[in-house]
Amino acid sequence: MAHMEAIQLHDTGAGVSDVQQKLIDLGFLGPKQATGTFDEATAEAVAAFCREEGLPELREVNDKIWAALLDATFTLGDRTLYLHMPYFHGNDVKQLQSALNALGFACGEDGIFGAYTESALRKFQLNMGLPSDGIAGAFTYRAINNLHHSWEGKPGPQATKHVGFARAADVLETNAVCLFGTDDFTRSVADRMSNLSLATNPSSKIVSADNLLVLPGDDMTLVHIVTSKQDASGSVPFVEFENESTLGLRLQSALGVAREQHPHRVSVCLPGSQWEDAGPDRSAQHYAITLLDALCAALAADCQ
Repeated sequence: MAHMEAIQLHDTGAGVSDVQQKLIDLGFLGPKQATGTFDEATAEAVAAFCREEGLPELREVNDKIWAALLDATFTLGDRTLYLHMPYFHGNDVKQLQSALNALGFACGEDGIFGAYTESALRKFQLNMGLPSDGIAGAFTYRAINNLHHSWEGKPGPQATKHVGFARAADVLETNAVCLFGTDDFTRSVADRMSNLSLATNPSSKIVSADNLLVLPGDDMTLVHIVTSKQDASGSVPFVEFENESTLGLRLQSALGVAREQHPHRVSVCLPGSQWEDAGPDRSAQHYAITLLDALCAALAADCQ
């Protein structure tokens, strides 16, 4: 690939204007300093940018500095991101990683779109009911932007604040949720969640399909508990149980998407029918307690 000719003191033209605009975007130049001439102020701004980026301090723009300016000024949505060699890197990748981390999909924050970031992105896409292709394009960016209030300015990965069933009494009474499984184990988890809800608040509207006395209404959210991705419906928001500390965060995002669809439905995938070395009953009880706590935390966060 041909090297660019360095842009330096006294140069003029479109290249200089591009450099100055990027320096303005990054706060190294003021808007009125976009003169189209590579003057002393521009040279000093380039040197300051190099210092901040840990680059050799130069007063001109060569290939390496231009690439660093490009990386630093990309914003989320400027380009389609996916796994390829060489890896995508830059500020937009950092913003994507920051959003995924804060939403409960840990992927680091090194600004490099590697395998770890692609894996987190695929899980986020499943969570949103999107095609899990690992490509950050228009639909993925729209989903992330719709959740901006949940991740902008927030560190990650965040842990869900446990609500506790006693404090969740209002949540249980004001949110209509039908829990159901499609085999003996997942039906047991659903029934145990329903029993815990009703024991906490006899007016609970979070009930299992077996305890539901009438057909689900249009305002009721269906939570399908599965132990395999193959058991879930294709375009339904899909939440993996793994990483219990961020389960509530991921449920909150999925429930938000589900409410925009008819019927309102999400799938939650347990890691299997056994928790550690416990037997079936104890395993079902553990999953029921953990999942109900996370569900209540997600619903409570939505009400805030």
